[in-house]
Amino acid sequence: MKNFVFQNTTKIYFGQNQLNHLGEEIKLYGSRILLVYGGGSIKRIGLYDSVMKELKKNKLTVFELAGVEPNPRHTTVNKGAAICKKEQIDIILAVGGGSTIDCSKAIATARYYDGDSWDIVSGKVPVTQALPLFTVLTIAATGSEMDCGGVISNMETNEKLGLVHPLLQPKVSFLDPANTFSVSAYQTACGSADILLHIFDCFYFADPEGKMDMIDRIMEEIIKTVIKYAPIAISKPDDYEARANLMWAASWALNGFLGTGTVMAPTCHMIEHEVSAFYDITHGHGLAILAPRWMEYILDETTAPQFKNFGVNVFGVDAALSDMAGAKAAIAKFKDFLFDTLGLKSKLSDLGIDDKNFSIMAKKACSNGILSGYKKLTPVDVEAIFKMCL
Repeated sequence: MKNFVFQNTTKIYFGQNQLNHLGEEIKLYGSRILLVYGGGSIKRIGLYDSVMKELKKNKLTVFELAGVEPNPRHTTVNKGAAICKKEQIDIILAVGGGSTIDCSKAIATARYYDGDSWDIVSGKVPVTQALPLFTVLTIAATGSEMDCGGVISNMETNEKLGLVHPLLQPKVSFLDPANTFSVSAYQTACGSADILLHIFDCFYFADPEGKMDMIDRIMEEIIKTVIKYAPIAISKPDDYEARANLMWAASWALNGFLGTGTVMAPTCHMIEHEVSAFYDITHGHGLAILAPRWMEYILDETTAPQFKNFGVNVFGVDAALSDMAGAKAAIAKFKDFLFDTLGLKSKLSDLGIDDKNFSIMAKKACSNGILSGYKKLTPVDVEAIFKMCL
């Protein structure tokens, strides 16, 4: 097991009727707010009015940036940073899902840079300062409400890159499961797939010598929670218990705790980022299509034991099976959950994607010639995985 340091500084208000603490928390950091949100769903469900009421009650000055995209663009980050500079913004308040929060994180640091925000996202310019960030979550998926990372897209260059820095950790996040009642069945399914992939793409499928058994068991319980409650949330959108379990699972899937003692190596995420960078698809759906094919591609005598353990401990696969047979059974059950239970389309071709860009996408995924992770992959390997998904 590797040495580690764990610290998560985000304060969480979880549950209903917690928004009345928003103003008191924000006032600790300033009075001029940039409210960031997406396509307007927060207005349809009344959340916008509730947030504005609380901010006005506390005599806070509010400016707005609306229209954040599902795969947030660096151009939108630039717009937000410009507002922050012009209006001398003190605090950013992101009301929405992972895309809105990710965009807000990039705005928080781009506010202190006079050039294109892509310089920061691409690593050309380091993060040195950031405005304090508050979030009000509306979908269980990315976990961005309780971590210091985000993902930004540059559609001009077909790039989708992560931006991670401790200064981007939200100060306070408000998680009310009732705010997710209006999330569609499709987006609930995609968000649930994203939660699962955060767990076993980033942490569960890793070098077994660098892991703690305790953390593996916790990961399996969170995975089983998603498997139990995602179908309920899809069939009964206003089931509070289901929505609450998914929301809290999403936060704990990527807040750093599950990575203690191991090294984060999100292979499927790196591969999927190329798909959504080129085709602007929903990230969780792309992960759902890619993940089981990645598992099939890297399945051998070294990976089979862990894949089998996953099947035995999560899906109840027969422990008496051989490692290889158990691993194949686990992958089959995982596919059934994603494509039959959640109802997600199972192929990239179902989303209108063909193979014309696979070669360049594979090379970009392996930026240094090799994509590290549970198994090292070359561009040839990644292209083969893409083709398995057609």
